[in-house]
Amino acid sequence: MSGVPPAGPLEQAFGAYLGPPASAPQGDLLFLLDSSASVSHYEFSRVREFLGQLVAPLPLGPGALRASLVHVGSRPYTEFPFGQHSSGAAVQDAIRAAAQRMGDTNTGLALAYAKEQLFAEVAGARPGVPKVLVWVTDGGSSDPVGPPMQELKDLGVTVFIVSTGRGNLLELSAAASAPAEDHLHFVDVDDLHIIAQELRGSILDAMQPQQLRASEVTSSSFRLAWPPLLTADSGYYVLELAPSAEPGNVRRQQLPGNATGWAWVSLDPDTDYDVELVPESNVHLVRPQYLRVHTLPGPFPHGRSLHPGLTAASSTPAYQGPQGSAAPASPPRL
Repeated sequence: MSGVPPAGPLEQAFGAYLGPPASAPQGDLLFLLDSSASVSHYEFSRVREFLGQLVAPLPLGPGALRASLVHVGSRPYTEFPFGQHSSGAAVQDAIRAAAQRMGDTNTGLALAYAKEQLFAEVAGARPGVPKVLVWVTDGGSSDPVGPPMQELKDLGVTVFIVSTGRGNLLELSAAASAPAEDHLHFVDVDDLHIIAQELRGSILDAMQPQQLRASEVTSSSFRLAWPPLLTADSGYYVLELAPSAEPGNVRRQQLPGNATGWAWVSLDPDTDYDVELVPESNVHLVRPQYLRVHTLPGPFPHGRSLHPGLTAASSTPAYQGPQGSAAPASPPRL
């Protein structure tokens, strides 16, 4: 690949350019809490305590993480929006003071509400920062969850699910970000503390703002995301992909300066891929970023499948602008 600096000992050991140190995580963290009548008062109190423990050590505040809590009931209810509390202790107190709302378990309605009222830039969401949803549920919903959850994931939201009930494994696995084993937890309500540290670390990993990162990894595809390093007027990106074992077999894509994401599809299963993101700008120098991604094993040794939600006629990836919205796949060359 072009522009790759000579590999040092650490880079040779890990097989990837390490890049500059990561800065403090930043992003918007939304807790979606099942507050319906299907949850007992005891279960609700234990989940509330767990969320308080989860957020207390997080770096919340201006320029860092922001948290919000939305209740799932007959109608969604915002306990507190992004930006209302500026410290982990304040968010912890607000969570512990939250009262159960009761009613039906209309999770799909709450997800649509979160998309329009909290994660949308017109509603005050910060553009260009990572967004994470943590949905805590007893496993059921009175309305469909799949379509509104996919809309959130299409916006670039990373979805973690904690199920304290039986739930439907297939449905919850599809709702969580891929791979499901990293984003879906089944745990008894009395054992929630066991996953607190792991889940907190995963949330922080999803909110590292200065690194090229991969998500939605499948046997044939993965999605890339990066912070807004350029603008539409200051330059463009060249994105390169090659199997680690075949560095000469490079796929390239040019993207405009306001792009912050791209999905590679039609990949081989169980394969290491090297990714290089090169910001090209005459305004200021921005260093390239590098990443190695391993696709999941496929159900068939040499089979390929399309990216979830794509058909054979629509499998061309689309870049994402600062808000994660789809844009033309062939931007003009600058």
